[in-house]
Amino acid sequence: MDEAIATFLSSLSVEKGFSNNTLEAYKNDLSQFSTFVQDQTDEHEEPGVAWGEVNRSMLLNYMVNLKERSYAPATVARKVAAVKSFFNFLINEGKLERNPMEGISGPKVGKSLPRAISIEDVDRLLEQPARLTTPEAKRDKAMLELLYATGMRVTEMVSLNVRDVNLRAGFVRCFGKGSKERIIPIHNKAIKAVKSYLDDGRTRLLAASGETALFLNRRGQRLTRQGFWLILKGYAKKAEIEAEITPHVLRHSIATHLLHSGKMNLRELQELLGHANISTTQVYTHLTTERMRRVYDSAHPRAE
Repeated sequence: MDEAIATFLSSLSVEKGFSNNTLEAYKNDLSQFSTFVQDQTDEHEEPGVAWGEVNRSMLLNYMVNLKERSYAPATVARKVAAVKSFFNFLINEGKLERNPMEGISGPKVGKSLPRAISIEDVDRLLEQPARLTTPEAKRDKAMLELLYATGMRVTEMVSLNVRDVNLRAGFVRCFGKGSKERIIPIHNKAIKAVKSYLDDGRTRLLAASGETALFLNRRGQRLTRQGFWLILKGYAKKAEIEAEITPHVLRHSIATHLLHSGKMNLRELQELLGHANISTTQVYTHLTTERMRRVYDSAHPRAE
């Protein structure tokens, strides 16, 4: 990897506490940009890219190249933002005098409304693992109940250790983006499911006494995001849920259901989900407004 990119990624990790997933996205985006720059410039005897040779024309060509490769606008915007941040870093480090990205912005991306499944679909989904008594089924029941109870990101959930769950007090401790800790309450059904897994599921999956992960795969190791995604997909198929279901859909669903109940305000929801900015949480108010519009149109005697 280019030395400047490696130093930049290290600063994101150490100074900003970015997650491994975010760092990997930056690494992929900047490696792709580095390859493009190398193809556009003369070969150098010294290894690495001469970043000082990057100009506005080259950057615009890069954005055109991304568009021609059929990347979604949101993906192009992310890649352009990564490059811009990288050049700002080089300026702050005294490697460059000016940012060639100045005056260049990525494509405007509209904030899409989250997808959510119905409470009935959630109930059918959560019932599926309860039909089996295997240790994997007990684990899956605990994971689905915990994810829907807390609205955690799937990365946060699979990163949990046994010590992060306090069933007696009824809360779970997780670390979100930027390693920010938050304490989330869990309801009785989720507590019961996790306790059942700990008592008669995890102990049967455990391979090494020193393993600290809460959720284990069949080899007794920490379950991965990809592993959970496949598990979720399988149960969604068994539940005959027509809508596409991903871990993020469950997170959107609990947020939407809580707002619709009228028992949780936007600030409380922001705290639960671990959003850094309230603007991220506000997207759910649009869903509530749309639902109110549909109810109003169907109920009002003069609405046709």
